[in-house]
Amino acid sequence: MRLSLLDRSRTRAGEPDADALTGTVERAVRAEQLGYDRFFVAEHHGVSGVAGASPAVLLAAIAGRTTSLRLGSAGVMLPHHQPLVVAEQFAMLSAFAPGRVDLGLGRSPGFTAPVRRALREHETDFAADLAELRAYLAGTAEITARPRPAAPVPMTVLATGRGLSVAAALGLPVIVGGPLLGVGGDPGPGAAALARYRDEYRPSVEHPEPTVAVSLDVLVADTAARAQELLLPEAWAMAQARTAGTFPPLEPVAAVRAHPMTPTQQRYVAETAGAAIAGPAAEVGERLGDLLDRTGAGELVASSSTFDRRALAGSDAALAELFGRQSLTGSAVASSAPSRA
Repeated sequence: MRLSLLDRSRTRAGEPDADALTGTVERAVRAEQLGYDRFFVAEHHGVSGVAGASPAVLLAAIAGRTTSLRLGSAGVMLPHHQPLVVAEQFAMLSAFAPGRVDLGLGRSPGFTAPVRRALREHETDFAADLAELRAYLAGTAEITARPRPAAPVPMTVLATGRGLSVAAALGLPVIVGGPLLGVGGDPGPGAAALARYRDEYRPSVEHPEPTVAVSLDVLVADTAARAQELLLPEAWAMAQARTAGTFPPLEPVAAVRAHPMTPTQQRYVAETAGAAIAGPAAEVGERLGDLLDRTGAGELVASSSTFDRRALAGSDAALAELFGRQSLTGSAVASSAPSRA
């Protein structure tokens, strides 16, 4: 079972955006010390709550501070880029960190209409772009992407229902999240969608078997009440995104509680919190075990975030311990103790 983190370089109220990026790098360094298998970063544009706009650049910074941790994108949004450019970027990353780079790809559009215009977004054939990109990385395309990777860079699809079909046809692994997981109690369409992916899977040279990773917010704290507090900043930001069209920086728990919320916003906060797995270690372990058994996933990608960086570090350490990871340095866990602030 692989254990990974996804860090979106969430900004925080009162801090410059650069702090979010340096915080991501430091979290990756700790993740390696704690025994995590992979560390993912994401791509967002023109969003005040996220500083991570260029996965390739951010992963290069992380590569320079780590030695064994696998580094991945979750993901690069392929409609925003030419496949050759993505191939060149990740071939170069692979040259700096041989055997450690994974390329996760999605097809989400820009968050707002101005962002979509700025990205020159247009209709693309996602499956065709994936196939073209794969050919560049494998050295079988008409153009040879440079630098030539010593070995093909592994590709993964961030998948919804339609993305699962594309991944199955191309013989690619998937990372799934959101409603497909049915974390809130209702399995929803997830089981059937994953079954179709496995049934329709066409084995590829790189991936002879279908492979599933699941991604969701996971927070471990001393008590259930503390875990729910830690969920509030992200849940409030999501509620604002869905009601006001802005995805803001994270705020402290006290500031979130001071905001007047409409009934609709309260509902969205509850929905976001309900889609996470949070609580004391024993409870989190039981719920994750059920999720992984139900989905047949071979990897957990914890995408959690909260305003309190120290509490987040403590949660990362507790999750690694829950999965039986051995810290490379005894101080890594001790220095990541949950904050009582």
